[in-house]
Amino acid sequence: MSGKPSAIIFGGLNTCSRALAALLVPLDGEPLVSSLRIVDKYSVAPPTTYLGAEFPKILQNTNVEYRQANLTIPSAVSSCFDPSEGQEPYSYVFDLTGEILWSRPEQVQIEKTFNIARLLGLEAAKRQVKAYVRLQHPFYECKEKGKHDEKEDVKPDETLGIWWHETLRVLAAIPDLNLVIVRSAMVYGPYVDYGVVMGFIAVAAVYGYIKQPMKALWSPGKHPNHTVHVEDVAGSMWACAEWMSKTGRKEADSIAGEEILFKNDKNKAKVVEGMVDPGQKCVAPLFNIEDDSNCSMADLGNIITSFFGTTFEFYNLVVNTVAKFKLEDTVEDINESHVGYWTEMITKSEPKVTNTHYSAYMDIYHLKKHIVAFNAQKIKEIVGYKLRRPHINDETLKETIDKLKAEGSWPVLDQAS
Repeated sequence: MSGKPSAIIFGGLNTCSRALAALLVPLDGEPLVSSLRIVDKYSVAPPTTYLGAEFPKILQNTNVEYRQANLTIPSAVSSCFDPSEGQEPYSYVFDLTGEILWSRPEQVQIEKTFNIARLLGLEAAKRQVKAYVRLQHPFYECKEKGKHDEKEDVKPDETLGIWWHETLRVLAAIPDLNLVIVRSAMVYGPYVDYGVVMGFIAVAAVYGYIKQPMKALWSPGKHPNHTVHVEDVAGSMWACAEWMSKTGRKEADSIAGEEILFKNDKNKAKVVEGMVDPGQKCVAPLFNIEDDSNCSMADLGNIITSFFGTTFEFYNLVVNTVAKFKLEDTVEDINESHVGYWTEMITKSEPKVTNTHYSAYMDIYHLKKHIVAFNAQKIKEIVGYKLRRPHINDETLKETIDKLKAEGSWPVLDQAS
């Protein structure tokens, strides 16, 4: 018995679980856990999703096990909690499950986000795990002004956002589940290949390559676009697990509990298995995590384009007005001007880019106006979390791009790229 907790990471192989695994069982340094099991729907050998250069090395650690499983099946969920022979029961559960594609229909969101988390939460409560940490992505429409703290009433963004939010209610309502919710700002960092910021970075690289200003919609761009480095997503989840294991749910609710307001269609509660009654009050410890950059969209654009040696501007009023009402018609026009150049960059790269999950294509969701702002003062004061990467800047961008270049998934050119 090492005295260290044992942990399971469920889901998130396509988002943040690889960074969390790298924190828990680092390539260099002492592991934070006695054993780590990672469970997701993807295969890792051969890989059926992007893994990045470091994660396969982490999987070679004798204390790390990867298990491919269909978590929509209750028996599969239950078996994932059974420790390997000679190992102690799992004490920390990190839930990074959930569908992140906006194009998926509602039934998929219910099955792959809401239902999976419900099954995991029920089993975790049954197993009396010491901490169950749920990652909540910024699938909300925040207000432009305000405190942006955990008490602020934010609206879930579209169908995906509604069911991610509903997941928090069902988890909060499970008796004796040592739940902590970590709600992130817009994530970026090495090996992150999803989300608005990484798409923004790829497009900025294109405009640096062609030496033209990068233009964006939604002038003047003063609305918040707050960011967080993936290492701080991982670090905050670990800190919350440690905090919960010492605190317990009852006290944690009294210290950091927030009401998770009902934001769904009341009629859904009659037909979706496991939904909590709309009138039931659901309370759970909730912590925001974001860096100290406090960026507006214009700030973020200037920081990223400057790194690639170009500038950030906005389209004129006419284009903005058309985009507001006919964004679908605007998407292809906007993409046509830079997707071809990204392909050219890939082709000219030395060494060659043989395989990449990165693209300069911006879908409708990426081009929508996003207001993301989650004040992170509470996690600093109550949990005592200290940011590892407090600002998005040239240093953090360089580290991100250098690692992608080193693994061969980002073009290497003579000029800034």
